[in-house]
Amino acid sequence: MIPPHSAHFPSCLLASLWVATIIAVAFVDLFSLYRSDVREQIESGTIFVFEIGPSFLLGVIIYVLIPTLMIPLSVILPRSPNRILNITVASLFAITVAGGAVGEWAYYVVASIVEIILLVSIIVVSARWSRAAETQ
Repeated sequence: MIPPHSAHFPSCLLASLWVATIIAVAFVDLFSLYRSDVREQIESGTIFVFEIGPSFLLGVIIYVLIPTLMIPLSVILPRSPNRILNITVASLFAITVAGGAVGEWAYYVVASIVEIILLVSIIVVSARWSRAAETQ
């Protein structure tokens, strides 16, 4: 375990929070396949108002690759760009998670709340990551 006073602690904590976030996202999407209404939409070739095709799938993969790439980026980037990128990406991702949860089933809303808590934690850890932590 990396001790909390270590210079590497903030970046490892951020990476861990991103791992938990992307796992929650994956499980929500996986569990959605148990829903007959979602399966019917997939069979009809649309999800919500979006036609399932190459552009939709490209957009979806970009959407999930961004938080996935935040895992290694949180570890390898220097403190200043790391903080800016984590605060920006977590904020934007939290907005999309909240928007996606509107009108959804309870399991989806609960998971979205957990995802938002994790994303807010990323923002807080990033905002509190001081220069002093680097030199310890």
